[in-house]
Amino acid sequence: MKKVYLDYSATTPVDERVFKKMMPFFSQKYGNASSLHSFGQESKLVLEGAREKVADLISASSEEIIFTSSATESNNLALKGLLKKGDHLIISSIEHHCVEETANYLKREGVLVTKLEVDKKGFVKDLQKNIQKNTVLISIIHASNEIGVIQDIEKIGKIAKKNNILFHTDAAQSFGKVPIDVKYIDLLTASSHKIYGPKGAACLYVKKGIKLTPLLHGGGQEQGLRPSTYNISAIVGFGKAAEIAGKEMEKDYNHQVFLRDKIIEEALKIKGCYLNGDNQKRLPNNINLRFSGIEGEALVIKLDLEGIAVSTGSACASAKLEPSSVLLALGLKPHQAHGSLRISLGKYTTEKEIDYFLKILLKSVKELKQISPYK
Repeated sequence: MKKVYLDYSATTPVDERVFKKMMPFFSQKYGNASSLHSFGQESKLVLEGAREKVADLISASSEEIIFTSSATESNNLALKGLLKKGDHLIISSIEHHCVEETANYLKREGVLVTKLEVDKKGFVKDLQKNIQKNTVLISIIHASNEIGVIQDIEKIGKIAKKNNILFHTDAAQSFGKVPIDVKYIDLLTASSHKIYGPKGAACLYVKKGIKLTPLLHGGGQEQGLRPSTYNISAIVGFGKAAEIAGKEMEKDYNHQVFLRDKIIEEALKIKGCYLNGDNQKRLPNNINLRFSGIEGEALVIKLDLEGIAVSTGSACASAKLEPSSVLLALGLKPHQAHGSLRISLGKYTTEKEIDYFLKILLKSVKELKQISPYK
C-alpha cells in the first residue's frame, strides 16, 4: 500500500543529517556537560554550539536560550515562572492546550486570566481594550497548530512594549518555517521535533534581564532555570536542525506553499468544502478544511486505510471527542468543527503524493456523503 504522511504539524521525521550529527553522543562522546574533565568539556562545547545555532534563527543572543525537554515545558516555565496571585494574564482563545491548561491552573492559583476572542479568519481581537493595570504578561500563539493562521506578533509586541507588559509567544509551529525576529518579543517557545530534529529537546527564549521562577530545583543548569543533566544528543540534534532550517527555509517555504495552494484550490472544488482560517496569512504547510455532513474522524480513518496520514486537529487533542475549541472560537458550530480535517505538509512531501491524496480525498468524501444522514 502507498504510504503518504501529511501530519507534519504533529511531528516530523528526523533529518538524516541531524541523525548523523547526533549519533556519536550516544556512545562515543557521552560526557556530562557539567563535568570539569575533558569528556564533560567536549559535551559542553557542542552544547553551547547548539545554543548559538538556535539563537541565530531568531536573532537572539545565545545566553538568552534556555534548553528544555518540550514546548509544553517551555510554555509552562514562561507562564508559571512570571505570574503570581493577583497578576493579570492575557491569552487567546486559540492557544495550544499546554498554554490554555497552564492558564487554567494559574487561574485556580489566583491569577486573573483574559482570553481574547478571534475573528472568523482566526486573528486575535481587542488586545488593547483588555489590558489592565495589573496585566503582567500577554501570551499569544504565533501560528496556530490547528488552523495555521499566523498572528502579527510584531504588532502585538509593540502594544505590549507600549504598555510595559511582557510578551510571550508559542512559536513551536512557526520556528524554522518562517522568519522570526525577537526584537518585540520577551519570551518565545520553540521545539526540535517540529523542524526535523529529535523529540525531547526544545527551548525558551528569555530576553536578557527577565527574571523567572524555575519549575524545577536542582543543580543549577541553564542559569538555574532548568536543572537536570543535559540531554546532549537531543540538543545537538536540535541545533543541527535549526542550522539546516535557517539555510533551507526559503526553498522549503516555496515548495510547501506551492503544494498547499494546490490542495486548497482543488479541495474547494468539492461541494460543501470550506477552508478554516485565513487564506494568505497562514503557515506554508498547513491546510485546515471542513466538509459539510461528514465526520472528520471518519474521513481520517478512511484516508488512513488508503495509506494517508492526516488529522482532525492538534495531535495532543486527537483522542478527544469534543469539537475543537480553536474551531469553535472561529464561530463554527460543533457539527461543523467535527467535520474538519488538518493536512500538514513537510519538506519531504512530493507533488505526486499530493495528487494521490487529492484523488483519494475526493473518492472518500463522495463515499461518506452517500452514507451520511446529513445531506
